[in-house]
Amino acid sequence: MAWLTLAPLARGWRIATFGGLAVALGMAIVVARISNAASYLTDAPETCMNCHVMTDAYASWQRGSHGHVAVCIDCHVPHSNPVAKNAFKAQDGLRHSWVYLTRQEPQVFRLSKGAVPVVQGNCLRCHADQIAMVRLAASSERPCWDCHSNIHGEARSLSASSQTLRPQLPATGLPWMKR
Repeated sequence: MAWLTLAPLARGWRIATFGGLAVALGMAIVVARISNAASYLTDAPETCMNCHVMTDAYASWQRGSHGHVAVCIDCHVPHSNPVAKNAFKAQDGLRHSWVYLTRQEPQVFRLSKGAVPVVQGNCLRCHADQIAMVRLAASSERPCWDCHSNIHGEARSLSASSQTLRPQLPATGLPWMKR
């Protein structure tokens, strides 16, 4: 229990250590609030718009063929079991965060190598009846979106997207920061 109170340290070092921990905790709380971190625990499609670069994907989903029957995670996350779903969601979310924070987002979004089999598997899972009719289920050479590019529309650059289709971003930040 002495390590918890930092008893072996001099009084000044204890105060500095606890002060530093308090500042780090406070900063973590502010970052969690500004980033709307709690929304990532849900399956709401609006969560994807926490990153402004996803507003076009959200708008095209909302107006597209899947907008009334599926949400983002129905296509982009594995559904084999809850552990796999949440592990993939966390891993992919951290990768997205890193790309966004380091300003490495591409002008045209493409699925990552790890996401390709997940999305393809979900296409086959939901559309098994239609696929059985044309016998493409066994084909792994071509992903579904090679032919069905209308899922999110044509691949365009971020700068070429129509501003009129973009939905309003969700509110973030603290009230005193907005003033």
